Amino acid sequence: MKKLFLTILMILILAPIILADNLTNNIIILSKTETGTNETENQTTNLNSENQIKVGVYVLNLGKFDISTGVFTADFYLSLKCESVCPKQDFEFMNGRASSVDKIIDAPYEKFYRIQANLNSQVDLKKFPFDRQNIQIIIEDKKKTIEELEYLPDLEASGIDDSIAFTGWNIEDWKAETQIHRYEIYDENYSQYVFTIPISRIKINAIFKTFLPIIFIILVMLSSFILDPDKITTRLAMVGSALVASVMFHISLGNQIPPVGYLTFIDKFMVLTYFIILLSFVFNVFLLELYERKKDKLVQKLHRLTEFTMFGIVPIFYIILFIFFM
Repeated sequence: MKKLFLTILMILILAPIILADNLTNNIIILSKTETGTNETENQTTNLNSENQIKVGVYVLNLGKFDISTGVFTADFYLSLKCESVCPKQDFEFMNGRASSVDKIIDAPYEKFYRIQANLNSQVDLKKFPFDRQNIQIIIEDKKKTIEELEYLPDLEASGIDDSIAFTGWNIEDWKAETQIHRYEIYDENYSQYVFTIPISRIKINAIFKTFLPIIFIILVMLSSFILDPDKITTRLAMVGSALVASVMFHISLGNQIPPVGYLTFIDKFMVLTYFIILLSFVFNVFLLELYERKKDKLVQKLHRLTEFTMFGIVPIFYIILFIFFM
C-alpha cells in the first residue's frame, strides 16, 4: 500500500508539469502566411466598384490588456486604397476612440495613417484561467451606408509586427474581415472592417500559479487519512485548515477578475474542492462518533478502507471535471 501511495503522490505532483509542457508545445504560433491564405479564400480583394475601399491594418504595438474592463491600447498603421479617387474619409472606431491620428500619405488613390487608439473588447472568462480573448480594431464610416461605401480587407497590407511582446499572453493568428452592421431603428446598413487578434493565457503560468497550490492543499488534507483513528482530532484540524486555506486562495483568485454572472472554470474547480473537503470533514466526524461509542472494529475497518484509496478516488473527480467541464 505504501508503494501505491507513493506512486499516486508522484502522479499528482507530476501531472500539472506534464500537462503544462504539452499545452505549451501546442500553443499556436503567429503565422501571417497561413492567415493570409485562409482569408484570401473567403474574401474578395479586387476592387470592382467606386464605392469600395481596401483597408489594411498593421499593428506596431499593443498596450496592457485590462482583463477587468477589456481595455487596451493599440499603435498601428491604417491604409486605405481606392480604385478611383478616394472619397473624403470620416471613419470612427466602434469599440473606442483614437487618441492621435497622423496622416502620412494623402494621395488621391491612397490614404495612410498612423493611429494610437484606446480600445476595448468583450471579455469571456468562462474558461479562466485558460481563457482566450479577442482583441479587435473595428472601423466604420460615420455617415456613409454600405450602398455608398464598402470596406474590403487588404491582407497584403495587414499584419502584426514581430517585435510585439504581450506580457502574460500568447498572440495567435490574426484575422481581417468585413461585416455588415445593421441599425434596425434607422433601417440602415453600414460596412464594418474588423481586425481581430486572438490572445490566450500562457498555460504553464496558469497551472503553476492557480492549480498547483490547491493540489498541495488537497494532498495535505488527504494525508490526514493515514493517521490512526485515535488521532481523529488532528485529522479534523488538518481538514479544517485545508478548508480555510482553500477559501482564502479562492478569494485571492476572485480578486484577479471582475464580477461575472457565471461560474468560471476555476470556480467549478474550487466548488469540487469544497465538496471533497466537506466529505472528508463529515467522514472524520462520523469516525469520531464511532470511536466515542467504542466501535473500534468498525472504525479500524473504515480506516483501512480509506487510508490510501482516497489518493486514487479524489484525482478521478478532478479528471472528470477537466474532461466534461473544461
